Amino acid sequence: MRVKVCGMTLPEQLEQLGGMGVTFAGFIFYPKSQRYVFKGLTTSQIRKENSINKVGVFVNASIEEVLHMVDECRLHMVQLHGDETPKYCEKIADYVSVVKAFRISENDNIEWMVRSYMDMCDMFMFDTMGAGYGGTGKKFNWNMLKDATIGKPFFLSGGIEPGDEEKLKEFASLPVGKALFSVDINSKFEISPGVKDMAKVKEFVTNLNGR
Repeated sequence: MRVKVCGMTLPEQLEQLGGMGVTFAGFIFYPKSQRYVFKGLTTSQIRKENSINKVGVFVNASIEEVLHMVDECRLHMVQLHGDETPKYCEKIADYVSVVKAFRISENDNIEWMVRSYMDMCDMFMFDTMGAGYGGTGKKFNWNMLKDATIGKPFFLSGGIEPGDEEKLKEFASLPVGKALFSVDINSKFEISPGVKDMAKVKEFVTNLNGR
C-alpha cells in the first residue's frame, strides 16, 4: 500500500523517506500552515530530491504560482486543498497530475461532491472537515466511502495514526478499497509541526506492507 508523508520541512528527513518505502512526500505551499515548506526547505533542495515522488499542496493559490512551483521544485503532482473550481483544476491538469482534496463532514454526499471534478482531475483525496484548510488530526467516518461510486483513484487522509494499519488493510479489502491509491499521514507522526518522528513512520510503513 502506498504511503504519502505530508508536511515535510526538513531536508535530512526528506532524504530518508524513499529508503523507508514511502512513495510520496508532500510539501505545503500555504504560508498560513504550521508546516509551510519554506520554513526549512528551499526550492533547490526540493528540486534535487529524486528518490521520491513530490506532491505540492496548495490552497487557493493563483494558477501562475502553482505552475511556477511545479517548475521550480520539479513537482510530480499537485494537491489542491482549497476551494478550487473544476475549471481551475482543468487548467492545472494540462501541465501536471492533479489531486483534488475534499473535506468530509458527516452528512456529505460524496458522489455529488466529486461529480463536477470527475473529468478535470486525475485523483481525489478525502480528508476531515475542519475550521480551516489545514489538517485536523481527526478521522472522518470511512464508512461514508463504502457505498460511494468514486470513479477515480483516491488518497485517504485525516488523522491516520500509528496502530491504524489493520483498519487500513480491512478498508483496502472492501470493494471501494480497489480505488485506494495511497494513505496520507501527517500530524500523528510528528514530534512538532513539520518535524516527523521517523521511527514511527518507518514502523507504520513496515506494518502496513508486511516488510
